[in-house]
Amino acid sequence: MNTTARAAALAALAFPSLCLPLQAAAEPSDYVSTPIVEKGEREIDFKAGSARWRDGTRENMSSLGLGWGASERWFTELYAVWHKAPGESQRFDAWEWENKFQLTETGQYPVDVGFLLEVERPANRSEGYAYRWGPLLQADIGTHLQANLNLLFEKHARGTGDGDAELGYQWQLKYRWRPALEFGLQGFGDVGPWTAWEASSQQPHGTGPALFGRFRVEGRQVINWNAGLVLGVTHGAPGNTVRMQAEYEF
Repeated sequence: MNTTARAAALAALAFPSLCLPLQAAAEPSDYVSTPIVEKGEREIDFKAGSARWRDGTRENMSSLGLGWGASERWFTELYAVWHKAPGESQRFDAWEWENKFQLTETGQYPVDVGFLLEVERPANRSEGYAYRWGPLLQADIGTHLQANLNLLFEKHARGTGDGDAELGYQWQLKYRWRPALEFGLQGFGDVGPWTAWEASSQQPHGTGPALFGRFRVEGRQVINWNAGLVLGVTHGAPGNTVRMQAEYEF
C-alpha cells in the first residue's frame, strides 16, 4: 500500500483530534487499543497505572482480563478492575466487558479500521453502567512507523451520575525497531461532554514516551508488553501517570 496514501488518509481522519491540545489520560491504566483481531487467540491481560495529581496525592488502578478471538472480526475480553482513589484503600471497582471488531481486512486500505464497544458494571450499583464506544484507526507510514488514533465516546446510564456522552481520544506513534524493543509516543485525553466542551484548562490532556516489546515463550505462546509515562499539560490532568500492560497470548 502506498505510504503517502496511508499517511494522508490517517492525517485526514486525525484532524479533528489534532485540533485539540494533544496531550492526558482518563484512567491511570488506560492503553491504546488497536483494530487488529486474530481468530482463536487467547490471552491473559494485566494492566496497571499510577497517576500523581497536582496536589501530591496519587491514584492507582489495575485490571486483570481474559480474552478470546471469537472470530476473524471479533475479539472479546472480560476484566476485573481494582481502584485506589487518593486517600483511600484499594478496592474492587468494576467488571468490564470489552469487545473489539475489525471492520476492514488488514492492509486492504490505507487505514485499518476497527470499532470498540465496552460495557462496565461498577461494584457500587448506584453508579449504574458505563459504556464506551468509537472507531479504532491504524496506518503504517513507511516500513517502520505505525500510527494509531482512537476517538471514543463514554456515557453513564441508569445511575446517579448520568449525563451527556463525553468525547475522548487516544493516539500513538510507534517505531518498529526490533520485536523485543520498540519505542514511540502516546497521548490520552478528553474534552468533556461532546455537545458542550469544557474549558480548555479543565480538559485532561497528556502525552509522553512509551516502550513496547514482544518475545516468544514457546510455540504459540507470546508475551507482549508496553509501558509509558504520560505527562499532563493542563490543570485538569494529573501531573504525571506511569502505566504498563502485559499480555500473555496462548
